Amino acid sequence: MDFTPSPRSQALLARLQGFLSDEVLPAEEGYFRELRAAESGGDWRRWRVPAVLGTLQARARELGLWNLFLPDDELGAGLSPLEYAPLAEAMGWSLIAPEVTNCNAPDSGNMEVLYHYGSPEQKRRWLEPLLAGEIRSVFCMTEPDVASSDATNLEATIRQDGDELVLDGKKWWATGLGHPEARLALFLGLSNPEADRHHRHSLVLAPLDAPGVSVRRMLTVFGDYDPPAGHGEVWFENVRVPRENLVLGLGRGFEIAQGRLGPGRIHHCMRAIGAAERALELLIRRGLERTAFGKPLIELDGNRGRVAELRMAIDQARLLTLHAAWKLGELGPHGAMVEISAIKVVAPNVLQRVVDEAIQLHGGAGVCQDGPLAALFGLARSLRLADGPDAVHRALIARAELARYRRGS
Repeated sequence: MDFTPSPRSQALLARLQGFLSDEVLPAEEGYFRELRAAESGGDWRRWRVPAVLGTLQARARELGLWNLFLPDDELGAGLSPLEYAPLAEAMGWSLIAPEVTNCNAPDSGNMEVLYHYGSPEQKRRWLEPLLAGEIRSVFCMTEPDVASSDATNLEATIRQDGDELVLDGKKWWATGLGHPEARLALFLGLSNPEADRHHRHSLVLAPLDAPGVSVRRMLTVFGDYDPPAGHGEVWFENVRVPRENLVLGLGRGFEIAQGRLGPGRIHHCMRAIGAAERALELLIRRGLERTAFGKPLIELDGNRGRVAELRMAIDQARLLTLHAAWKLGELGPHGAMVEISAIKVVAPNVLQRVVDEAIQLHGGAGVCQDGPLAALFGLARSLRLADGPDAVHRALIARAELARYRRGS
C-alpha cells in the first residue's frame, strides 16, 4: 500500500495551505469577534453568519477549493478517500475552513447521500443548492429518549398513508439546525418494524419548514451554543411529505447511513489530526515564549517528554487514518469497517489529549475565548460521541478480532 498523495492531491493541498495561511486563519479572530458581539444565546432565530464567511467562500470557489470532498470531478474534486485525507487534515487547522470550502459536516455527508442514493428530482431540488452553498441541511438520527448508539432503539416512525409518508418523533443533536440557511432534514425512522434489524429503517427528506416540524431548543456544548450553526432538538409531529421524498427505498436506511458514515468518519478523523497539529504548535510556542521559575515552561515538569509523546501519538493516528482511507477506497465501507471504527476511537482521543496538554500550558488563556483551545477541546470530546461512541466502536473491533480466532479454531 502506498499513502503518497497523488500529484493532483498535492497540488490542491499546496493551494489550500496557502489559502488557509494567508486568508482563512487571519480572518478567524474577526469572525468569532463578530459572533460574540451579536451573541443571542439560544435564540437561534437571531443568529447570523459573519459577512467575512461569504468573502472567503467566494475566494475558495475562485481558487478551485470548493466541494473538495465529493468524488466527482465535475461537481467536486473527484478525489479518492486517500487523496482527500491530507486536505481534510489541513482544514482541521481552522475552525471555519470546512464551511469556507463547503466541506463541513453534516452537509458534506448529506450531499454524499444525495449524490450516491438520491433520485434525479431529489438531486435537482436539494443537492444542487447544497453544492452551491445556498442552503444548509441537518441529519436527524439521534433521539433524546433512547440510547441511539443502537439504531434498533429508535422510536421515531415513518408510515405510509397513500401517496404520502408521515413522520413522527423527537430528534436531537441535529447539527446545523440553527443555521440561518438550514432548509432540509434527513430523517431516519422506523418504517418496517417486522424486518430484520438492518432493514427496519428508512431515510426521508423533510423540509424544515414543513407543517409539524418544530425546533424546540438549541443545545450547548460545555455551555457554548456554537452559533451560527449549533446543535438542536427538533420534533416531527404528523409531518407529511410526498412519497418521492423517500431515499432509495423502504428499509434501506441502515444501508444508506453506513455508506454515509464511512467517508464522514475519515473526514472527521483527518480534521481532528489537523486540529491536534495546531494545538501542539500552540503548546510548543507557549512553552518556548513563557518563563516561570527562571526557565521556559517547556523545560519544566517534563514538558519536553510530553511533546515527544504527543508527536508520536499524532503520527500514529495519521498513519492509522490513512490506512483506513486507503482500505475504504479499495474495498468500500464494509471492507474497511474495522479500520474506520479504530480511527474513530483513536483520532478524537489523541486530539483531546493534545488539546488538554496545550490548555494546561496556557493556563487561564487556554479555557477562554482568546484562542481556539477551548473550542477544540469541546470538538474533541464531542467527537468521541458523534457517529458512534467509543464503546460501540471498540465492541465492533473486538467482535471482528474474536471472529478471526474462532474461524481459525
